[in-house]
Amino acid sequence: QMHLVESGGGLVQAGGSLRLSCAASRRTFSSYVMGWFRQAPGKEREFVAAIRWSDSSTSYADSVKGRFTISRDNAKNTVYLQMNSLKPEDTAVYYCAASLRQIGIPSLSYEYNYWGQGTQVTVSS
Repeated sequence: QMHLVESGGGLVQAGGSLRLSCAASRRTFSSYVMGWFRQAPGKEREFVAAIRWSDSSTSYADSVKGRFTISRDNAKNTVYLQMNSLKPEDTAVYYCAASLRQIGIPSLSYEYNYWGQGTQVTVSS
């Protein structure tokens, strides 16, 4: 069974930082990519960042490049999203997701197979 649990969300002022964590169980099912998505009220869920377990290759949405960093700790089966220079437009529920896609790094919601329940990130101005 694959279970994803996010943590680290909260309320910060613009310009501040947060680090999100996603702990994954990988005993029964194997994932190839771990990603972060976010969804703000009235908007579609959008891709934020992703990383491959095997080689740590990464992909970022243009809106977060240079500000967010995704990383992994294989020993802990945990993926992190370090968010710096946060902006009010970063406010959203952030979801951790796992993909079984073996080629490339997917950036669409339907390409991910398992999802966490989300953690709220609110950036005040």
